[in-house]
Amino acid sequence: MASKYVKVYSALKKQIELGEYGVGQLIPPEGELMQEYMVSRDTVRKALGMLENQGYIQKSRGKAAVVVEKKDYKFPFAEIASFKELNENLGRRTETEVENLEILTDKKQIMAVFGDDREKEIYELLRIRKIEGERVIIDHDYFKRSVVTNLPLRACRDSVYAYLEKELGIRIGYASKEISVETANDEDKKYLDLGEYNLVVVVKSYTYMRDHCLFQFTESRHRPDHFRFVGFAQRKE
Repeated sequence: MASKYVKVYSALKKQIELGEYGVGQLIPPEGELMQEYMVSRDTVRKALGMLENQGYIQKSRGKAAVVVEKKDYKFPFAEIASFKELNENLGRRTETEVENLEILTDKKQIMAVFGDDREKEIYELLRIRKIEGERVIIDHDYFKRSVVTNLPLRACRDSVYAYLEKELGIRIGYASKEISVETANDEDKKYLDLGEYNLVVVVKSYTYMRDHCLFQFTESRHRPDHFRFVGFAQRKE
C-alpha cells in the first residue's frame, strides 16, 4: 500500500498534468490540503517536496506553491519505450519528422555500427522529435535488415516498436544504455532549436531481441532542458 504522502503527491500530480492547476496557478495552502486529504502537515510537505523535486511546482517560504512550466523530458533508464509511448500520457503536443530513411550496404559503415561483418544491409533512420512545436530531440536509429526486413515510412512517423512487435512479430527483450553530455555538433545545430545551448545530452542504446540477438543501435541527442534521467536504485544487503 502506498504511503499517504505518495497518494497526495500522485493526486496533485495528476491534477497538474490534466490542467486542473495550470502554469502560474497556486496549489491550495497546506492547511486546505490537510483537510482535503485528511493527512498531517508533514505528509503534505513531503508530497509537495516530491512535486518540487520533479519540476512540477516551486515553493517559497510563507507562500503557497505555484505550478511551473515543466519542460524536461523524462527518460526512464530501466525501460524500453518508444517516443510515442513516453509522451502519450503527458498531454503534450508532439510530432515526429522523418529526415532520412535508407539502406546502407557499405561494410565499413555496418561494422562501425554493429561490429558485425556478417550483416549485409542495415536501415539508417534519422528522425527529429518536436515537443510543443520545438525541435528538441534527434533520434538516429540503425536496424539489421536480417531482422527488420521492412521498415515503412508510416511506422517511422508513428511508432517503429509498435510496427516491429505487432506486424513483424519481433520480440524485443532488453537494452544496454549509456548517457553522456557532448558539445553540440553541426548536425545538432542544423536540426535542433538549441537557442543559447551549446551542449546536448546523448543517449546510446543497444537493443536486443529476447533470444539475445542485437538488432538495433540508437543514438538520441537531446536539448538539455528537455531531458531528465529517471531511474530506480536499490542497495544490496
